[in-house]
Amino acid sequence: MVKITSFIFVYIFLVLSPVLAFQADGCGAGECRDCHTLDTKEAAILLQDKVTEVVDVKLSEVPGLWEVEAIYQGKKVPLYIDFSKQYLIGGNIVKLASGENLTQQSYIDMNRVDVSKISLDDTVIIGNPAAPRKVIVFDDPQCSYCLKIHPEMEKVVAQRADIAFFIKMFPLEMHPAAYDKARTIVCAKMKKSNDYALAFLSDSLSGKELPGPDCDSDQVDKNIALAKELHINSTPTLIMPDGRVLPGYKGADAIVEAVGPGQP
Repeated sequence: MVKITSFIFVYIFLVLSPVLAFQADGCGAGECRDCHTLDTKEAAILLQDKVTEVVDVKLSEVPGLWEVEAIYQGKKVPLYIDFSKQYLIGGNIVKLASGENLTQQSYIDMNRVDVSKISLDDTVIIGNPAAPRKVIVFDDPQCSYCLKIHPEMEKVVAQRADIAFFIKMFPLEMHPAAYDKARTIVCAKMKKSNDYALAFLSDSLSGKELPGPDCDSDQVDKNIALAKELHINSTPTLIMPDGRVLPGYKGADAIVEAVGPGQP
């Protein structure tokens, strides 16, 4: 009986020794990511028929996945490849505990714009023009969500003197009358004052009629071209001081959180 038991023990030890050794020094003991690699060159081969270019590869927050920064239809997009390199994931990854959309955050981070290249001369300003934290807003003078966000911007500047909003007129095709209204507002800023232009913008958002434009500026057309270049196609769209582009309505608290803390 002792011999049989000893034999079984020795057999199990011999069979399991390689497995135990692997667990001690390999994936079982540490991070599985230590056993897997993927660089931009290999990712480009895997995705050669699906994207224009692979820009970067890094480990995803989600275990077992790489996050691939790729260019698709002119935009940077986050894609995911599993450690086996057999599966491509292109949808949203959401953190269950917080509801945080990891894919959306990556997309925003990947597509930051250079705010220094955006002219502010034509903008209608809410807040102190000298404020160090400048938020650029693409605004349609007939947009209902723009009407909704303007009081929120007023709340922000009341709370944070270091934040100001610089509003660029971007009339959407879905609002045919918005183009001339946008031109009127730009002309008011150029020929009169910011307060005058802001009053016109408030009237337009409230559904009031405006006089026709009284200047020949092509600034609105330039704004439309810039929006297309930046892949902005809806209003309101906010561009944070660090270049992140955030489309859609945001409440005052969400805007302050996106801008970040003020200087101590």
